[in-house]
Amino acid sequence: MPFVIVSGLSGSGKSSLLRTLEDSGYLITDNLPPALWQHMYELTQAQGILDVAVSTDARTRAFLHDLDDSFGGLSLRAPDIRMVFLEADDEVLLRRYNLSRREHPLGENLLLDFARERELLASLRALADTVIDTTDLTVPELSQRVAGLLKTDQRFELRLMSFGFKHAPPRDVDLVLDVRSLPNPYYLPELRPLTGLDPQVAAHVFATQDAEEFYQQLKTFVAAAAERAERTGRHGYSVGIGCTGGQHRSVAVTERLARELTDLNPELILHRDMPSVVEAPLGEGAGGTVP
Repeated sequence: MPFVIVSGLSGSGKSSLLRTLEDSGYLITDNLPPALWQHMYELTQAQGILDVAVSTDARTRAFLHDLDDSFGGLSLRAPDIRMVFLEADDEVLLRRYNLSRREHPLGENLLLDFARERELLASLRALADTVIDTTDLTVPELSQRVAGLLKTDQRFELRLMSFGFKHAPPRDVDLVLDVRSLPNPYYLPELRPLTGLDPQVAAHVFATQDAEEFYQQLKTFVAAAAERAERTGRHGYSVGIGCTGGQHRSVAVTERLARELTDLNPELILHRDMPSVVEAPLGEGAGGTVP
């Protein structure tokens, strides 16, 4: 894998590019002086870390005087170096700064800062094998461009989790679905001690035509929501599927979605509230809640 150096004008999208690489498994070091590039390469190679990206820009201007020597030394050790330089029109950079309200690293007048920064980073731009103008690019488009250049593994993943509403819905998912309208195996004594992993429980949950139609609509909705997330540049989308206790219906639905939505690379996070050992039903006259 190449050792990637990211540089460019402030506001041109370097942070977005670095996030794209980080999401693809790269080890990221931001704002690294050129004199440390070779040391970083040797250190990561010694640890067996092959996907590495560093950034150097106007923030490290005090260390750019030995840029050519640093790059030359790294070239002797690293068989494949990629330097990506990002830039954009001044009008676009100005608009992005006005939206973010951040201060430019050179910190005087923005338009003057942009001109000074272009001059300051001219040597880095000259070394770059890839220059990307982000003036008309969205963040997802920049991510796709970088993925194509560096062949990063950006496989989208649909993450699934079953849970029980009586234990509270998860707060770390993008979408929460309610499957409590499906037939409840809890009311059949022979199915109550089992879980949604058991074929007979799943068969009961999806036995009726109404239940099957509901599941198909739910599957279509989950697929559409995940595909829209992927089109906006996301690398994953998480869905929580809940029934009352998190033992029967939600587990069966989650397992079936994981089997059938293969195009979205489904990853089963966990069955959050499914007990490892299901307790026997409460005895006659005992108190308890109906799931």
